[in-house]
Amino acid sequence: MTDTAPLFQELCLPCGVTLKNRIAKSAMSDSLGDGRGNPTSAQIRLYERWAMGGSAVAIIGEVQGDPRAAEKPGNLVLGPLSDDPGLRELTARGSANDMQLWAQLGHAGAMAHPPIGNPKGPSALDLPELSCAALTREEIGALPAQFARTATHAKAVGFGGVQIHAAHGFLLSQFLSPLFNKRSDAYGGPLAHRMRLLLEVIGAVRAAVGAAYPVALKLNATDQLEGGFAQDEALAVIKVLDTSSIDLIDISGGTYFPGAKSASDRAGRGPYFTAFGKAARACTDKPLMITGGFKTAAQAVAAINENAADVVGLARALVIAPDLPLTWQSTGDDVTFPRFVDPPEGGVTAWYTQALKRIGEDRPLDPSTELATALTAYNARDAARVPLWNAHFG
Repeated sequence: MTDTAPLFQELCLPCGVTLKNRIAKSAMSDSLGDGRGNPTSAQIRLYERWAMGGSAVAIIGEVQGDPRAAEKPGNLVLGPLSDDPGLRELTARGSANDMQLWAQLGHAGAMAHPPIGNPKGPSALDLPELSCAALTREEIGALPAQFARTATHAKAVGFGGVQIHAAHGFLLSQFLSPLFNKRSDAYGGPLAHRMRLLLEVIGAVRAAVGAAYPVALKLNATDQLEGGFAQDEALAVIKVLDTSSIDLIDISGGTYFPGAKSASDRAGRGPYFTAFGKAARACTDKPLMITGGFKTAAQAVAAINENAADVVGLARALVIAPDLPLTWQSTGDDVTFPRFVDPPEGGVTAWYTQALKRIGEDRPLDPSTELATALTAYNARDAARVPLWNAHFG
């Protein structure tokens, strides 16, 4: 049996907040909002189950400040139309058992869902499956304050911290990538310019929430696209972040641009970014979290023992077993993952997303569900939410 004791040491973040162990439920687009940017009973119960399952922190993916920059109509939105009592119930029940519940501050940029949004990125794109306009200097200048307002709202309704999303091809990741950022002004060109918006957002968020509130960052090690954001630039960004007010750097990779393989759907065995985590140690003293491909307790323990990470981020493993941290602590037993043969594009993601709803409804998972069935249900749910979203947000 794997000695899992290293996973159950406390970790004190630079802001002074202590995580009870080294296991995090990393951000996923759980797509369980009500179609108007507010939480549902299933979403509230889902995070309560993860809290009772023993994780130290859970991060709600893609919490938006601008409803026209949302990734999907199942995202939460923090703004003047929010259901704050519902959000407070979510954060209260999702903070049970000493778990930290954090909101991931999202902005889809060029990947904003067109039926509900206004896709805009650092540069205009006209691709077969993706087109967007370029943000103006004035629009870019307004973004740090927008992120800060969203973080302030998150703190006010009870989220224990926030994570700034600069990975997976969303807006701040788009600015970092030379493949998608072709600007010639102060926000494009050399890396120092491409990371300018990210640093401005970090500064604005920290100023808004204060020194004692956790502010994490999700950053790609690489976006796995030729000509895109690569590991040498990611390490250079981390060197700069070492002098920032960030409390935890969550390392992931890949992109959700149409047609691109995400890190979580790649072939082969994980974990994917432990080698990068070791390289990042030479660039920063900030606590590091690694997300991607952890399937066994032995892999998670090795990441801690080998100094590749201070925190291990789990996503799909905690869908299969929401109480996996307690299991690892008591027996060290691992979970069995479903195997999918020739999955359709988006099918595996749809299966896991539909499984989250079952967990939130206290129903058992159904491994026999066909990927095509899950994908059809996933797309139908989003389509049904579009008119609700547009009516609510005008």
